[in-house]
Amino acid sequence: MDFKVPLSKPDITNLEINGVNKVLKTPHLSLGKKYIEFQDLVAKFTGVKYAVATNSGTSALHLIIRALGIKNGDEVITTPFSFIASSNCIIYEGAKPVFVDIDKQTFNIDPKLIEGAITKKTKAILAVDVFSHPAQWDELKKIARKHKLFLIEDSAEALGSEYKKKKCGSFGDAGVFAFYPNKQITTGEGGVIVTNNKKIADLCKSMSNQGRKIGNGKWLEHVRLGYNYRLDEMSCAMGIAQMSRISEIVSKRNRVANLYNKKLSGIEKIQIPFYSKDAKLSWFVYVILLSEKLSKKRDYIISQMAKASIQCSNYFQPIHLQLFYKKEFGYKRGDFPVSETIGKRTLALPFFNDLSESQIDYVVDSLNKIISQIK
Repeated sequence: MDFKVPLSKPDITNLEINGVNKVLKTPHLSLGKKYIEFQDLVAKFTGVKYAVATNSGTSALHLIIRALGIKNGDEVITTPFSFIASSNCIIYEGAKPVFVDIDKQTFNIDPKLIEGAITKKTKAILAVDVFSHPAQWDELKKIARKHKLFLIEDSAEALGSEYKKKKCGSFGDAGVFAFYPNKQITTGEGGVIVTNNKKIADLCKSMSNQGRKIGNGKWLEHVRLGYNYRLDEMSCAMGIAQMSRISEIVSKRNRVANLYNKKLSGIEKIQIPFYSKDAKLSWFVYVILLSEKLSKKRDYIISQMAKASIQCSNYFQPIHLQLFYKKEFGYKRGDFPVSETIGKRTLALPFFNDLSESQIDYVVDSLNKIISQIK
C-alpha cells in the first residue's frame, strides 16, 4: 500500500546517484577504493581507529561475537527491548542471551539490574542505543571493567548520537552501525563495525571476506572460518555521499523531531519522546507513548491512521515474547514487565528527513481526531 505519509523514506540526492553511477563505470564493484574510503569516513566521524564495512548491521554484530571468542555455553547480558538481531547474533555462536529489563524513560538496558544477572558463564554485555538514545555508557563500562566482561555497543540506530559529548559507537570494545533505508544514512543494505582494537578489526575484516588473510594473503587462501559479509562498492559509494551530508541529515531529523514535540505537546493521553540531559540524539525514529488505557486501542489507531493514508507502527515487540524465544528459552509474559509495558504502548509516527511541516500537521491533526473519538 502506498501511503500519503509513509513511516520512513530515504533521502537520496544526485550526489548519491552520481557516486553509484561512477562506480558502475569502473571494473571494481567489490573490495575497491570506495570500500576503504567509506570505512575511513565512518571511523573518523565516530572517533575510533578502525571500521569494517559489512553487508548488514546483523552481520557486523555476528562478527564481533565471533571475534571476542564468545561460544557455546557462554552467556551475554542484553536487552529484550530491541530489534531481534541484537540477541540473535549471540545465538548464532551457541551462546545464550540473558535479558535484563529496561529503564522506563530511555527504553535502554537498566544498568542497576545487570550485576544480578552475571554468572560464571557471562562473557559480555551487549547494550543497545534504542531509538538513537544513548545507553548509560559510563555505568556500563564500570560494570564491564569490574567483572572483566567485554562491552559490545549496538549503535545500529544511533549514528550521530552523542553521550556526554562523545559519539555513540566509541564506548565499547566494539560497536556497530546499520544502514537500512530507514536509518540516519543508508547504503541500501549495510552495516559497519567500529573499534579501537586492531585485533578485533583484523579478525572481523578477515571473517567478513571468507576468512582470507589480511594484507598479502592470496585470493584462494583461507586462514579461518569466514563469511561473505562484505559491503560492495556501489553501497560504499552511496555511503560516502551520505556521510558527506551527515550534519545536514542530522539537522533535518532534529527539525522534524522538534516540530513533532511542539505540535504534540498539547494532546492528552500521549507522551512525547524523552531524552536525558547527557544525550544528543540523531533521531532514528519518532516514537510516542500512548497512555495505558489508550494503548488498548493501538491497533485501532494504526488502522484508522492507515485509512487517512498515514503509516504508523508499533515499535518494538519485546524479543522474549517472540515465538522462537518462548519455545527455545521458556520466556513468558511477565518476565520483563517494563519492556512489556513499553512494548504495548509505543506508536511510531512517520519520520524522515524531508517530512514537511504540512505533513506533520496532517499527522498530528489526524492522530488527535482519532484519539478524541475514542471513548
